[in-house]
Amino acid sequence: MEEAGATGLWGALVWIGTQMGQSLGNIAWTISHPMAWLNWSDPKALVRVIYYGGSVELFFALFTLFLALTLVGLWRHQILWAYVRGAEALGNGVGRIFAWAGLLMVLQQTMIVFLQRIFLVSEISIGPFGKVFTKDLSWFSEELKLYNAAVVALCCGYTFIQGGHVRVDLVYGRLSRRAKKIVDMAGALLFMIPSLVLMWLYSWYFLWRHLITPKVSASDGFTQLERKARILKWNVETIGFSPNGFNAYFLFKLLIFLFCVLMVIQAIAFFYRNLLELREGPSSDGRYLGRDQLNDETAERAAELH
Repeated sequence: MEEAGATGLWGALVWIGTQMGQSLGNIAWTISHPMAWLNWSDPKALVRVIYYGGSVELFFALFTLFLALTLVGLWRHQILWAYVRGAEALGNGVGRIFAWAGLLMVLQQTMIVFLQRIFLVSEISIGPFGKVFTKDLSWFSEELKLYNAAVVALCCGYTFIQGGHVRVDLVYGRLSRRAKKIVDMAGALLFMIPSLVLMWLYSWYFLWRHLITPKVSASDGFTQLERKARILKWNVETIGFSPNGFNAYFLFKLLIFLFCVLMVIQAIAFFYRNLLELREGPSSDGRYLGRDQLNDETAERAAELH
């Protein structure tokens, strides 16, 4: 049993090493042949994107880049700080922009109530550029769910950076500074990233099944997808839950995928921040952290909530 276990472990290590070695060639090929996967007018290029977007090859390519960046960054800390600053700026920027969807949701709901209850309007026509867009009020009413989903999916990274997530703390608060950094690093690597990768894999094929025909799935091999490319065509989902209701539900699938991408970027940045703060000492705590400044009254309320 011990020999079998050792053989299995050695085989797994060889497989991982082989995949990492092959990932270097895959990265080089991807960079040197951009039109082989960017030219979506070619069904074969689109099939490559679909297959490799949720593949082992992509995982090990990103994993190899992560290891390379980590090793170089341990030598030159400013490289990792540059990644942290860029990732947090991206999360803050996206979050601050799409937070306005909350205001848009309130204004649109108010407009719908007035038009429907007071003016007895059944549909809205919008045509500022000459092409009129006309939809039933129920379409605009159901569209409000998209604004809500955008706030949740695209502002999650911003909330994470700002420290706005609710914590249930039984042990963490009593740990030393060093122990907290280690716990945060382990949490990012062992919990955040693996769960987001699983969500990525499911959301990737879930998205494409509502964009093209014939349907694709995670079980399809590359050869099978190449055969499907001969009859592949765009078939964007336009089915609503009601006859005149919102019919762009594929956007919700896209938001799930974008959530995974943005949060993976933030999870890696969180790992690097804690690694750098651990190595550089207390003087580096919160360095370059772009948190919003609150006035005294708002800060007191936030402290009470936590």
